[in-house]
Amino acid sequence: MIPYGRQSVAEDDVRAVAEVLRGDWLTTGPAVTAFEAGLARWTAGVPCLAVTSGTAALHVAYAAAGIGPGDEVVTSPLTFVATAATAALRGARVVFADVCDDTGNLDPGAAGAAVTGRTRAVTAVDYAGHPADYDELRAVADRAGALLLGDAAHSLGASYKGRPVGSLADVTTFSFFATKTVTTAEGGALALPDGERFTRAARFRNHGLVRDPAEQRDPGHGGWHQEVHDFGLNYRLPDVLCALGLSQLGRLPAFLARRAELVARYDTLLAGVPGLRLPERRPYVEPAWHLYPVRIGDGRRREVYDRMRAAGIGVQVNYIPAYWHPVFEDLGYRRGMCPRAEAYYAEELSLPLFPGLTDAQQDQVVESLLAVLG
Repeated sequence: MIPYGRQSVAEDDVRAVAEVLRGDWLTTGPAVTAFEAGLARWTAGVPCLAVTSGTAALHVAYAAAGIGPGDEVVTSPLTFVATAATAALRGARVVFADVCDDTGNLDPGAAGAAVTGRTRAVTAVDYAGHPADYDELRAVADRAGALLLGDAAHSLGASYKGRPVGSLADVTTFSFFATKTVTTAEGGALALPDGERFTRAARFRNHGLVRDPAEQRDPGHGGWHQEVHDFGLNYRLPDVLCALGLSQLGRLPAFLARRAELVARYDTLLAGVPGLRLPERRPYVEPAWHLYPVRIGDGRRREVYDRMRAAGIGVQVNYIPAYWHPVFEDLGYRRGMCPRAEAYYAEELSLPLFPGLTDAQQDQVVESLLAVLG
């Protein structure tokens, strides 16, 4: 089976992890701060905070923004469910707005029509690694007096109009799951330019603990004393995994280049195939290409998926519209709310894409797809 995504772990990564295992710090140590500093070099210096997953990053982001009951969060349904679920877990009402037909990203016009006086955040999703329309979404968020959040789980290393992802939104979240461009096995991070918001995020990541006596309500008990002013959770990413991530960051340029090369080969090999629509790219972005999402026409997506899988090609579908999940249906969300997102989902098929994919394997993927499409 050729998987649709796969980690790229080298001996340098193994040595980096082993060095931490032989050292004094397994968690809350120097590898964490080194990894965060390494990430900040990819966000134009915006400070970064490592957490246990991309889902945790979203949860921390909403908490740091003060999102809670009575608030609304406008976002795309064409995303993994965590983008919306973490807002709902904070007690907010999620408002789904439709996507652009070409990129699958949140449509600024639809987002603008969805905001109300209760909107506290507009959450963009960089679908497949293609940055969203951040300037237009910034205008939407500013008019609403809302936070602009970028779910960049797919787009570390991408840029928009010459500016890197991580420097475009009020808060940006990343994922380092095994299939992402850079992996820590499980892990995530936030980029937060605002100092107060960064402090709130850092506290929420660590149970809400306040250790600075100058900020405590009842100081003077001794060096052991710490207080919780607001509830938080344990979302700390350990040194072992941060060491893996820092080592991986050293190969991020190579990862991005190989993904772009594979995308260019797919574009050439699949150009003009009837019944097949290739992913589109805006001229002012440099995507990170986490996915290669094609569109299968004529209602054949299920057939193509099944036959490709049977042929040993690990295609995938990304994603079920978030409000189709029963947990949102039980809250009153109904199908048909975002017709472009639903039409995109009905046709979408992700072809294998990862740095270790060889040209020969890619040729095999293409040959199988062409044979199925007939």
